[in-house]
Amino acid sequence: MEKITTIGLDIAKHVFQVHGINGAGATVSRRKLRRDDVVEFFKALPPCLIGIEACATGHHWARVLMALGHEVRLMPASYVKPYVKRQKNDAMDAEAICEAVTRPTMRFVPVKSEEQQSVLMLHRVRELLIRQRTMLVNALRGHLAEFGIVTRQGVAGVGTLIALIEDDDHDLIPPLARSALLPLIEQLQEVHEKVNAMDRQIHAWHRSNELSRRLETIPGIGPITASAIAATVTDASLFKSGRQLAAWIGLVPRQNSSGGKDRLGRISKQGDPYLRRLLVVGAHAVLRFSRKAKVAPTRWAAGLLVKKPYNVVAVALANKMARIVWALMTTGRRFEATASL
Repeated sequence: MEKITTIGLDIAKHVFQVHGINGAGATVSRRKLRRDDVVEFFKALPPCLIGIEACATGHHWARVLMALGHEVRLMPASYVKPYVKRQKNDAMDAEAICEAVTRPTMRFVPVKSEEQQSVLMLHRVRELLIRQRTMLVNALRGHLAEFGIVTRQGVAGVGTLIALIEDDDHDLIPPLARSALLPLIEQLQEVHEKVNAMDRQIHAWHRSNELSRRLETIPGIGPITASAIAATVTDASLFKSGRQLAAWIGLVPRQNSSGGKDRLGRISKQGDPYLRRLLVVGAHAVLRFSRKAKVAPTRWAAGLLVKKPYNVVAVALANKMARIVWALMTTGRRFEATASL
């Protein structure tokens, strides 16, 4: 077999597709591999460039192949798709990956470490538990509304509902309905305890990570947002400016420009939706605090609030926070307390 210099690897659960080319760009290997045969196949090859789509298990296989001495580059699947010729199958996908990884203008995804993926898993599980908690609260409110029991929103309202269900000294709730709602209360309390446990683990990692502690110095960014950014953005220097990071998160207007005419729409909402939501929520907190304290966060934000809706200003402030995040991550500095957003 001729020497393979570049490989496009289409990963899956059980069957992997390999497309290898030599230095002249000619195809020299095209084969399928079972999952158990992947490591042995690449262990027998001399070091080469391997392209993989940045999808599920992509970071794991990148770490495995890098440990064997290969150079591995991950690419967003949406950037690989234009290189697929005609119809789609595993062989075509592997060939497209092999073609895309050699393009000089291709953008690559940094390989995450096991620690970073573990922290992000804490965030994902916490989000799932919070959604389950919200579902249980809504179920309690909806069921009790059938008996004319409605309380205010928030934690205080939920506590009132739980007290009414657990108290059997009144006849507001029929006994059969109470027996049906008690398991929901037990599950709600269990989920709430698990969310608190996740919060403690995230805060503990945040305190042990120097980058996450620096990001927390930015107004509107707390331990949750700081740890999520530190675990998601592996290498901020890959972005040429803070504007590129904000665009990657999806906090810039979507463009539909042509013929020299700039047409800007709503924000693109590309990139990581979790980071985007955390930054927008943090921006809302900054604006809300400044409104309660009767002080403007900056002259810039105060001027925007006069002309633009509150939500639009919050997104603009989140964009600026993302640019400050990039500056702190690339310079190694902390946010100055005397500085303003």
